[in-house]
Amino acid sequence: MSTSATSTPPSVAPMPSVSARDLAPGVIGMALVGSSVTVSRSLVGAPLFASQAVRYAAAALILVALARVAGVPLLRPRGREWLWLAGIAGTGLVLFNVAVVRGVAHAEPAVIAVAVASVPILLGLVGPLLEGGRPSRRVLLAAPVVVAGAVLVEGTGRTDAAGVGWAALALACEAGFTLLAVPVLGRHGAWGVSVHAVWLGAVMLAGLAVFAERPVSGAVSATGSGPAYGPAAFVAGLGSLTAGQWAAVGYLAVLVTAVAFLLWYRTVAAVGSGRAGLLTGVAPLAAAGAGMLGGGAAPGPAVWLGLAVVIAGLALGLRGGDARAA
Repeated sequence: MSTSATSTPPSVAPMPSVSARDLAPGVIGMALVGSSVTVSRSLVGAPLFASQAVRYAAAALILVALARVAGVPLLRPRGREWLWLAGIAGTGLVLFNVAVVRGVAHAEPAVIAVAVASVPILLGLVGPLLEGGRPSRRVLLAAPVVVAGAVLVEGTGRTDAAGVGWAALALACEAGFTLLAVPVLGRHGAWGVSVHAVWLGAVMLAGLAVFAERPVSGAVSATGSGPAYGPAAFVAGLGSLTAGQWAAVGYLAVLVTAVAFLLWYRTVAAVGSGRAGLLTGVAPLAAAGAGMLGGGAAPGPAVWLGLAVVIAGLALGLRGGDARAA
């Protein structure tokens, strides 16, 4: 059997276009995450670990209940999956919320939101590698456009050196929240990853609240001198929360955790971490909108220009046709 001297190289399949149905959950999830930056300002004076532990414990119960109603099986993690899930909880839940709450005490929410909006660059580079492919040229070109638009929307904002440091930590943790989920999404799906990450985060935060968090004023040790740590101080810290702070914890537990996590991981599983990462550009837009609803000033020309740039970047990165995509 003879063959020709020259052969046509195999063609590389273009990256398929994604549907609005696949993207809509991620858009909504990122909008909720963006609104959380403004909501978290009310927790600046609250016991951080105690309030966040209650938030994630409540979210875990909600997720488990919803999974049972929906008939979704929740698999038990095994082997290295525990490490990936613990990594999601430690970075994307514990450290990220520490960075946000402590960061807004040193900087305007705009600064933290812009840092989160820079995640597409990291996800566009690292995400496809974890998924067994290589970065898409179109996504890599679109990511800086989305970030530039987010910066125009939020501006630089007021900050100091500590605020910049917290913003950088928020950026790293937000990237870890998605990248560390890639190896376990295949077996556990959006439901399983969300449930296990949330309850692990609640356990971590409760431990920090009991053993490391400075108690509220008036809580003393059994000897009557020095600060008291332990379950009593944990309960006392929760008792110090105001009605507004409890409302913020409830909002974060139900919408920003239980709902947003499911929506986000559904989109990551459907379109990949690189493309889903572009949707983080929605977060600063939502933060700006939440600021307006909270009594902030109306958007200026730079905000509208930034909105247009973000939309253009998303359109560039999410449409198909990139022959170099894995």
